[in-house]
Amino acid sequence: MSTTAEASQGRMPRQIPYIIGNEACERFSFYGMRNILVPFLISSVLLAYLPDQAAREGAAKDLFHSFVIGVYFFPLLGGWLSDRYFGKYNTVLWFSLIYCAGHACLAMFESHATGFYTGLFLIALGSGGIKPLVVTFCGDQFDQTNKSKAKVVFDAFYWIINFGSFFASLLMPLVLNSWGPAWAFGIPGILMFIATLIFWAGRRKYVNVPPSRGNDPDSFLNIVRSALLGNERGIGTLVAAVGVIGGGVMLLLWALKFAGVALWPEAWGFVITACLALGAVIAGVGFGASLQLESARGMHPDAAIEGVRSVLRILIVFALVTPFWSLFDQKASTWVIQGKAMQIPHDLWWWPSRLVKDATQMQALNPLMVMLLIPFNNLVLYPALRRMGFNVTALRRMGWGIAISALSWVVAGLLQLQMDDGQQVSLAWQTLPYLLLTFGEVLVSATALEFAYSQAPMAMKGVIMAFWYLTSTFGGLWVLLTNASVRDPAVIGWIQTQGWTENAFLMFFFAGFAFVAALAFALYARTYPMQDNYRTAA
Repeated sequence: MSTTAEASQGRMPRQIPYIIGNEACERFSFYGMRNILVPFLISSVLLAYLPDQAAREGAAKDLFHSFVIGVYFFPLLGGWLSDRYFGKYNTVLWFSLIYCAGHACLAMFESHATGFYTGLFLIALGSGGIKPLVVTFCGDQFDQTNKSKAKVVFDAFYWIINFGSFFASLLMPLVLNSWGPAWAFGIPGILMFIATLIFWAGRRKYVNVPPSRGNDPDSFLNIVRSALLGNERGIGTLVAAVGVIGGGVMLLLWALKFAGVALWPEAWGFVITACLALGAVIAGVGFGASLQLESARGMHPDAAIEGVRSVLRILIVFALVTPFWSLFDQKASTWVIQGKAMQIPHDLWWWPSRLVKDATQMQALNPLMVMLLIPFNNLVLYPALRRMGFNVTALRRMGWGIAISALSWVVAGLLQLQMDDGQQVSLAWQTLPYLLLTFGEVLVSATALEFAYSQAPMAMKGVIMAFWYLTSTFGGLWVLLTNASVRDPAVIGWIQTQGWTENAFLMFFFAGFAFVAALAFALYARTYPMQDNYRTAA
C-alpha cells in the first residue's frame, strides 16, 4: 500500500471511487436496518411481554435510541485504535467484518432476544468503529495542492450517503412487510459485505497516514496531562477532578441499586448513566485543561499547545450541536410512530400509491431531499447569498441549520395537535417537516464534515471526528432523559392539566430546546477563530 501522496497538481485522487463506493453500500446496509428497527420491534415477539401498544412503542423508541447512542459512542474506540495503533485502513477493514457479523445475527435471530440484541451491539460496534475513519481517510487522500477538490468530495460523500439511504428507506419497509424480517435484515447484511470488498479492492492505491502508535510526546492527551498534572496545578486541576469524580459517583450510585440502595433515579438505566458520566468527564477535563493550558508551555512546543486549544474550541461547537441530533434521529422513531397514525392519501392523484404503502417509507424523503438540496445550495443558494453580500461561513450555516430543524418540529407538533383533536391528518403533510428537517441537516451535518476535518490538527483528525460523531450519542441521551422524565406520573399529570398529550408536548419541547441551542451557537460562533489544517503536499 502506498504511503506517499499520489495526487497530481489539482487533480482528483484516483482512489476516491473505492471510498465513495464503499460508503454507498455501507450506508444502504446501515439505514436499511436502522429505519425499519422501530416498526419491527413494535410488532415483534421481542416486546410481546409488554401489556399494550403504547408500552411497546415507548420500549421500541428507547431501544432504538440506545442503539443509536452505541453507534455514535464507539467512534471513540475506532478513532483511538486507528490513531494510536493500526491506522485507518486496517481499523476500517477489521471493524467492517464485525459489522457484517452483526447483520448476520439480525437476520438469523429475529425471534431470539439474546441473538438479536447481540446483533445490534455488533452493528453499533462495527458501524461506530469505522464511522470517524472513512471520512477522515477520504480527507487524507488530499493535500494542499488539491484541497479545493476536497469540498467537492465531501459534498459527494454526503450525497452518496443519502443515495444509499434513499433506496434503503424506500425498499426495506416493503421487504419487511412482504418477505419478513429475515430478508429485511439480510439484504442490508449482503450490502455491507459488498462494501467491505470494495474498500479492500482499493488497498494498493490509498494514501496511508501512519498512526502515532503512542510515540508522540506532544499528543493531545499528553499536553492535557501536562496542563492538569504538571508543576503548576491550579483551579483547572480541581475542575477536572470534579468532572472525573462526578462521573465515577454517577456510575457508583447506579450500581448501588443492585444492593437495594435507591439513590439514583430508577428510570435512568445504565445507558443514561454512562452517557452522563462520560459527559461529566469530558466537560470537566476539557474545561479544566482550557483554564490552565498555558502551564504546559515549556514542556511542549507552542504549535502543539495551540493545536490543543483549537481542539477544545471545536468541542464547544460540537456540544452546541447535540440538540440538533436529538431532533434528527427521532425521525426514525417519533415521526414513524406519528406517521403510522396518519391516513395514507391513496386518493391523491400525485401520491405514488404503488410504491409508498407504509408510513415508514416517508423516511426516504430525507435522503432524496438531501441529494437535491446539496447541489441547489452549492450552485444556486450560496452564490446568490454571496452576491447579496452575505458571507456564508461554515459556522453560520450550522447555526441556521439548528434553528430550521427546530422549526420542523414546530410543524410536526401542529400536526400532532390536529390528530389529538380527533382529526384525520393526511400522511402527505409530513412532507413539510421532513423538508425543513432535511434543509437543517444539510446546513449542519454536511457542513460539519468539512469543518471538523479542516479544524483538527493532523495528529488528531481521527479522534476529533470521533468526538463529532459523539454529538449524536448525546443527542440520543437528551431523548432518553426527556422520555424518562415525561413518564413520571407527576409530569404526566402536569402535561394533561395543560391540555396537551405527551406526544405534542414532547414535540414542542424539543423544538424549544433546539431554538435555545441555535441562539447559543450563534453567539459562540461570532468569536470562533477558523483554522486550516490540511496536510502539506508531499
